[in-house]
Amino acid sequence: MKKLLVEFIGTFFLVFVILLSGSPLAIGCILMVMVYMGGHISGAHYNPAVTLAILIRGKIKTNEALLYMCLQVLGAIVAAVMYYLVSGKTAAPAPAAGINILKPLFIEAAFTFALASVVLNAATSKNTAGNSFYGLAIGFTVLAAAIAGGPISGGAFNPAVGTGPILIDAIIGHHDSIKNLWIYLVGPFSGGILAAVVFKFLNPDDV
Repeated sequence: MKKLLVEFIGTFFLVFVILLSGSPLAIGCILMVMVYMGGHISGAHYNPAVTLAILIRGKIKTNEALLYMCLQVLGAIVAAVMYYLVSGKTAAPAPAAGINILKPLFIEAAFTFALASVVLNAATSKNTAGNSFYGLAIGFTVLAAAIAGGPISGGAFNPAVGTGPILIDAIIGHHDSIKNLWIYLVGPFSGGILAAVVFKFLNPDDV
């Protein structure tokens, strides 16, 4: 229960800051501090694609991973509702207008791969166990991803960040952002899966 609460809280604040600020620096900072806040309790995934990567890596059980994902999405939904109550409007990630859809899909997959790879190597590897830099590494990865890829893909790199705001935008805001949801599911989950496969290939003895 404690782990699930931490996943909810961390994802809530990540999505809330994304919606309120849209600032890559603020997003990277809130993720960093939330990772340090909850890392010792839940592992501080705050991202279903990261949870999937850690599941494939073998550091979480399937039933717990599914519960993590549910609470992450719930945290994102609550954050999107609170953003609406505070600002009076809804918002959701969207790819750049008029762009070939393969480009934002690639960006979402590539930077989620980078994020999940950093998490796996900095926060789950026996070779880096006990380090104090993992939160910085994770936060700065998202900061760089948001700056470099955000203008192209909408900068979710996280299925919860895509799902929560898009659902609320569609239900309350009556916008057609739901058409973009698949990008923020297929891209990040693909990146997370690839990161786990690459990690296991590069670290065959790290079990």
